[in-house]
Amino acid sequence: MSASGNEQERQQTQQGTGSAPAANRPTDPKACAKRLWEAARGQRWRVVVAILSAVMYVLFTVWAVAYSAGLVDLLWEGIKRAFETGTPYQLDLTDGGMQLLIYGALWTGAWAFYSVQSLVMSSFAERLNLQLRKQISAKLGRLPLRYFDSRQPGDTISRATNDLDKVSQAMQRGLLQLIIAATMLLGCAVCMLMYSVPLTLAFVAFSLAGAAITYFVSHRTLDAVARRQAVLGRLTSEVEESYSGRAVVKAFGLEGKTLERVGADADEFVCESAHADFLTNAVGPMVRFVMRLAQVCIGLGAGALVISGGMSVGVFQAYFQYMAEASGPMTELSLSYNMLQGALAAAERVFAFLDEEEVSADPEHPIAPAEPVRGRVCFEHVRFGYDPAHPLMRDVSFVAEPGQKVAIVGQTGAGKTTLVNLLMRFYEIDGGRITLDGVDTRHMTRQALRHEFGMVLQDTWLFEGTVAENIAYGRLGATREEVEAAARAAHVDFFIRTLPHGYDTMLTSDAEGVSQGQRQLLTIARAMLADPAILILDEATSSVDTRTEQAIVRAMEAIMENRTSFVIAHRLSTIVDADLILVMDHGNIIEKGTHEELLAAGGAYAELYRSQFA
Repeated sequence: MSASGNEQERQQTQQGTGSAPAANRPTDPKACAKRLWEAARGQRWRVVVAILSAVMYVLFTVWAVAYSAGLVDLLWEGIKRAFETGTPYQLDLTDGGMQLLIYGALWTGAWAFYSVQSLVMSSFAERLNLQLRKQISAKLGRLPLRYFDSRQPGDTISRATNDLDKVSQAMQRGLLQLIIAATMLLGCAVCMLMYSVPLTLAFVAFSLAGAAITYFVSHRTLDAVARRQAVLGRLTSEVEESYSGRAVVKAFGLEGKTLERVGADADEFVCESAHADFLTNAVGPMVRFVMRLAQVCIGLGAGALVISGGMSVGVFQAYFQYMAEASGPMTELSLSYNMLQGALAAAERVFAFLDEEEVSADPEHPIAPAEPVRGRVCFEHVRFGYDPAHPLMRDVSFVAEPGQKVAIVGQTGAGKTTLVNLLMRFYEIDGGRITLDGVDTRHMTRQALRHEFGMVLQDTWLFEGTVAENIAYGRLGATREEVEAAARAAHVDFFIRTLPHGYDTMLTSDAEGVSQGQRQLLTIARAMLADPAILILDEATSSVDTRTEQAIVRAMEAIMENRTSFVIAHRLSTIVDADLILVMDHGNIIEKGTHEELLAAGGAYAELYRSQFA
């Protein structure tokens, strides 16, 4: 529901609020990580279990490799002895068989702990994700309309989807990879030092070279990915605009220009993607080349030790297993670090959204007008501005008596819709007060206040569902008979029955198979079904033809009988019978009275009327 009746005022307050490409590095990683940990209250035991399982996985892996040294030596000696004696080597429980079973059990234990940590961490990540999604969903209902007026819809949607997915992936993969990589590297380094200090120092030198390469490339990868995402956002926006505005594009014959613009962004996206993908995929082969070179050099040294008797065959193969286990973490540490950085940056954006200023809380002890609501609305010296430093309304006062039809007219941007938005408390006033049957609307809950109003906006909104469900949105739980009665009152029943499945015809959110005027009629039927005490019609007949407009006006006259109604209209023919006409300009009421009184005054209303009927 769009809110502003003064677009110029809103545009001034929105300057500089466009959404920039999302950063890939957090501004305060410690504070963000602490807040994530606080958000995980009730799920922290899963993290503890996952970390303990990851540590046990590393311990079992390191233990299995160390155990393999003695096992290989045992088997090697047995094979040598059999070869020397010319007898076949027999493997039994007393000579290698039991050791092989233990060796298999160690790897089975490593697999079991790895499976446990993966399962538990996946559960933790998804539960945390779900919790944050619920908080975002709840937050959307508490945000003031001012927030949505000043931000692109895609920015909010991205925080609830892409950013949370990043956090979830990092929790499932990045965090545990970091823990496993660091623990594995430490465990392997200790065991390798026990076998050979000189060879281990050589391995550390090669590892540092690989780490330097990874660090150098990964930082450039982050920048390349950020540029790619920025171009992707621009390309997506171009495609979406071209699709949604395809009728206008074709009408002005700009298909070629549009295609060029989309093509240019697509070409740029291809280049940025190629660059980012190259950097992403290049670091692995580069580090593997360095580590393979390390294995060759260290292999020559270890081979010399085996020949000289300084190292057994079992230790030789175990040492190479440790090198293989330690080589992976050198790459994973940097990649996991970058993944966590991106996740923390995404989490910061989510928390920034959750920290946005909310609408003021409903009063602890709300006051409700006496039932039934009569519909007396009073504005008393109301002041308001989208930017408090630049007030739009300075002193607005008027009274709408029960059952009166109040028309609000004025040039585009005069503040007509703003006045209605203040009445509905979509925005909070800066001064004065608005009362309903003598009760200050700020002393009522928003739900109770808005329950008394029915709105028909110029911008129609239909959701994906049946025609009947769209009409019944005005009063959930309404019977089919009540829905059809409202449709007949809005003069849309005949059109509905021409649809393939009548009231059960499915509509998409954009309702392309339904004309703008027909959509307007459906929303009018929705308001009629709600049967509110007060009606608000914001250019409700602006999208229908004159004949349909006359029918709707007759229907509206019936439903507005004995109800207070506010009608915003550009076509003055629809409001000449209004009990009170408010003429607005730059947010303030400059004239008020009946049609005859304002014509006799010869002021702004008379001039506006003559311009339409001259």
